[in-house]
Amino acid sequence: MSKSFWGSLFAMAFLGGPAVAADMAVKALPPPLPVVVYTWTGCYVGGGGGYALWNQDQSVTVNGVPVTQPITNGGRGWFGQGQTGCDYQFGLPLGSFWRPNVVIGAFGDYEFGGNSGMTGSFSSPLAVGAESMPWTWAAGARAGVLVTPKFLTYFDGGYTQANFSQVNFQSTFTSVASGNFVGSNTYNGWFIGSGFEYSFDILPGLFFKTEYRYSSYNSANLPIVSNASGAQFFGTGVNTTKYYTQMVSTELVWRFNWFNHY
Repeated sequence: MSKSFWGSLFAMAFLGGPAVAADMAVKALPPPLPVVVYTWTGCYVGGGGGYALWNQDQSVTVNGVPVTQPITNGGRGWFGQGQTGCDYQFGLPLGSFWRPNVVIGAFGDYEFGGNSGMTGSFSSPLAVGAESMPWTWAAGARAGVLVTPKFLTYFDGGYTQANFSQVNFQSTFTSVASGNFVGSNTYNGWFIGSGFEYSFDILPGLFFKTEYRYSSYNSANLPIVSNASGAQFFGTGVNTTKYYTQMVSTELVWRFNWFNHY
């Protein structure tokens, strides 16, 4: 074959190759996977327990005259706890972007110790008796910051009530029942606390929470009553009492909305 034939064939291959390649369809890249950001907005239930300490500032008067100096008694013990609540997550402007990093919410919980739980002593120079805190409950609000999307630190506070059992007195010197008692009473108060909560990776919706809480209750003047007559001790025997509690609790929390996301 002539040189002109091979030259024409080479020119067609060299110039036609790019045109064929240009006509070939280029596959589009797959879209990037969406970034899932979980929301704390929603409701939850929880259960657990912890350890509590309570102090009692107490004094006794008869006919308006103090018969004891102010005394601090106290008790301690384990308790169980149940809780329910709802949270709402929203963002704060940080720099040039909007990050959902704040959680606020409302909740209520109930703590129970029973007579074998949060127990202690109720004493004075003349008499002593056993006392327990059978139950307490609280309702309040919390506000916190997400350190990570699954780790929350928070503060909380609100209203609380606590019940303290009847105290049957016995002589400090002879350990013989005196026949006098102070009846059980429920006290109103307030609480503040702080804690953290985070998500378990093993099961979406399951969280772990730990909290410290301090509560202060209003004082009360309770009559000292005689078992024998049912009358007030010495006519006007009164015990003035004020309680404070400290509690550390740990709970497992189930969030109904953890499968939701933005």
